[in-house]
Amino acid sequence: MDMQTQSLKPRLSFWQLWNMSFGFFGIQFGFALQNANTSRIFATLGAQPDDLALFWLAAPVTGLLVQPVIGYLSDNTWHPTWGRRRPFFFLGAIFAALALFLMPNSAAIWMAVAVLWMMDAAINVSMEPFRAFVGDKLDASQQTAGFAMQTFFIGCGAVIASLLPTFFSEVMQVSNVPVNGAIPDSVRYAFYTGGLVFLLAVSWTVFTATELPPPDMDRFQAQRKHARSFSVALREILGGFGQMPKTMVQLAFVQFFTWIALFALWIYTGTAIADSVYGTVDPQSPAYQEAGNYVGVMFAVYNGVSALAAFVLPMLARATSRKACHTICLAIGGASLASLFFIHDRQVLFQLFGIDVTMLMVPMIGVGLAWASILTMPYAILAGALPANRMGYYMGLFNFFVVIPQIVSGVVLGYFTKHVFGGHAVNTLVLGGACMLLAAVLTLFVTDRARAAD
Repeated sequence: MDMQTQSLKPRLSFWQLWNMSFGFFGIQFGFALQNANTSRIFATLGAQPDDLALFWLAAPVTGLLVQPVIGYLSDNTWHPTWGRRRPFFFLGAIFAALALFLMPNSAAIWMAVAVLWMMDAAINVSMEPFRAFVGDKLDASQQTAGFAMQTFFIGCGAVIASLLPTFFSEVMQVSNVPVNGAIPDSVRYAFYTGGLVFLLAVSWTVFTATELPPPDMDRFQAQRKHARSFSVALREILGGFGQMPKTMVQLAFVQFFTWIALFALWIYTGTAIADSVYGTVDPQSPAYQEAGNYVGVMFAVYNGVSALAAFVLPMLARATSRKACHTICLAIGGASLASLFFIHDRQVLFQLFGIDVTMLMVPMIGVGLAWASILTMPYAILAGALPANRMGYYMGLFNFFVVIPQIVSGVVLGYFTKHVFGGHAVNTLVLGGACMLLAAVLTLFVTDRARAAD
């Protein structure tokens, strides 16, 4: 990394970190609504449980295509007013908001899958440059804090978004029952709210944060002119695989098994809880839709924990190391996800803010701790190993090791659920937990020479 460039970066205040990260609050509205409700929407439209993972393939395939391209383009973009990353934040937000309005109005499975393609592509256009934004603006001593601030907003946005269907059905008395196979009104209003928040939150970052110009503008302009050649761009995008830093290769294996676990969580928790706790696999039944709402509450818990843990993880990383911190968090998360296998009732322990607290929420605490680390530590470790002038590209390339395991999951998890686990999706969650435990072990072999953030 260019150390002269690093030394010129000013130390940012808390509120500057806040402004540059606030867009993730909106981005996570989109992801949280997608993660907690997409399988529910597919099932309501008639999808079978063992087909859900295949329909979800739209999301990772889109990320596989979009992330490195957007990273490469943003590395080679500069505008005196809009900067380098912010044009992509804003354009992605416009199309993501549109997709969030369209998704709950899908009348058939093929329409929902098509909108999922659009939604995931747009969210990725907004999200990918945010990771490089931290490397662009922050000195190495603040990078862990920068990623932790993003994690805080991801958690806050996801908590609220995950609770929206419950809020509309329980507080606003909006119907939570599908009529003639249509998506319940509670889900539709949740997505409309998410689209508006996505656009407004990202716009806040676009118009309140600034970007540092390239330190050598003449050299940058020459490189950008060279990069405009399609053959050069394609060669550089594909050629990056052979030039990945050692740390990035090591983290790739960690990410692979981590994201198989997360994909299992997002796809199958709704079906698993409906089956093992609510006793139904009929998506048209009130019990199934009630289970869908409660899974939203469970997801709100793990995201809320991640928002709080975001401020604790940098301290844990300083006291131990970043990879030790990540190992501990993944181990706890994997064991917690697998423990859902042992919970078969929804006995209320107590109520908090009018919401039933049950044993189903306890594993979500461990999952939330893992989620906070997943969103922070790999990127903080990686940022210290990347060249500054290719930060966006390599952050985009790193996303391959997020989407490839999701594609693998889309191909194999449905088979395992139907033919190995007899249709009981809770066993698929156990498999996910085992994968996260393996990722924890692999983290021990990652090289992280940079010190944790101040």
